[in-house]
Amino acid sequence: MSSTAASQVTDALDLKRVAERRRAVRALLRHPLLTPAGPDTEAYRLARRHAGWLADWFAREAGWSLLAEPAVVRLRKTSGQWADGSRPAVAAVGARIPFSRRRYVLTCLALAVLERSESQVTLGRLVEQIAAWAADARLAAAGIVFTLDNREERADLAAVARLLLDIGVLARVAGDEQAFVNATGDVLYDVDRAVLSSLLVVRRGPSLVDPQGTDPVDARIAAVSDEPVPDTEDARNRQIRHRLSRRLLDDPVLYYADLDPDEQEYFARQRGPMLRRLTEASGLTAEVRAEGVALIDSVGEATDIGMPEEGTDGHATLLIAEKLAERLRRRPGEPIRVSALHRQVAKLVDEHRAHWRKSATEPGAERELTALALRRLRALGLVELIETAKDGEGEEAVRPLPALARFSYAPARIVGTGGRAAGKGRAARK
Repeated sequence: MSSTAASQVTDALDLKRVAERRRAVRALLRHPLLTPAGPDTEAYRLARRHAGWLADWFAREAGWSLLAEPAVVRLRKTSGQWADGSRPAVAAVGARIPFSRRRYVLTCLALAVLERSESQVTLGRLVEQIAAWAADARLAAAGIVFTLDNREERADLAAVARLLLDIGVLARVAGDEQAFVNATGDVLYDVDRAVLSSLLVVRRGPSLVDPQGTDPVDARIAAVSDEPVPDTEDARNRQIRHRLSRRLLDDPVLYYADLDPDEQEYFARQRGPMLRRLTEASGLTAEVRAEGVALIDSVGEATDIGMPEEGTDGHATLLIAEKLAERLRRRPGEPIRVSALHRQVAKLVDEHRAHWRKSATEPGAERELTALALRRLRALGLVELIETAKDGEGEEAVRPLPALARFSYAPARIVGTGGRAAGKGRAARK
């Protein structure tokens, strides 16, 4: 083989290796836990193949550790901001209702029960143990009551089971969760202990933090996730870099206004090198604007929430986004009351009733469509929900955020060869 041919082969292998690593990075950002069974089997194989490089890169850029074993690849992500509640857990199948406080508590109890269970367990047996532990007086004092006396509580448990199926902790052997909800059957599961043991991502064990539960929840969360930093300038800068990288990689958009003064100063100096390292390794594209930065996923491999999406809900969300973007352009920073948005959505229902699903045209459906849309827009960092005062009482309102301008419209100007405007066409997306 000639030296030229050998060089071409080497270049091709290098390109293939870079592409595989980018694919693995994006997959782990979307699915921090991969197994041979899914949710992305090809990404699992790539993550195993490049585990050493991935572990070094995630640790260096974001301070995240990577566990790579034959049964599981686990990226131990920690959030850049714990107070963000815009992206709750949602099971992939069944009623896609965001997890409530009770569902989160039931999930933790289910994991504790599974830790002590056999290799197989039925949903009915799992529920019995959860109900016994839920009778703890401390849970009752915190407002969590679980008696299994109604269909709603059975539905909560079915949603927890489906979430654990999505994660890979459970594998269904026989039965169906809906039959359990209807009290007509049960479900048998295998328990994957390798996945179960890799779930908890903390710096300190929860049992070691305020065992009497007297500290506020935020303080306890901060305690289990606290990362001690040596009192040196290099260590402080590294911690700032990790916080910024986590938000750039994990959040839809990073607004400069949300950064503290130290983060703003560091990012102003290091933005270029940081974005170059993150984009080269992940294949994401940096979109830099006056208000902030977003890493754009053009192929959708790192994104769990799409915009826009098909169907009635997706179309309604896009139309609501356009309305809010128009308001952002006309009245920057001014919120709109949710009640006013309900009225606008009711008009959209009348306009599009011919091709929207039938339930969307029922009386009061505009409230559900609005809630679903705002939930998605908030998760994408496009709006924030706030409380406003009206007649001396609080009322929920929506404030469009700068990134929503991507969904605004402006008149199109068609320019001819002579450089003169040849006319106006239809509105064009910015």
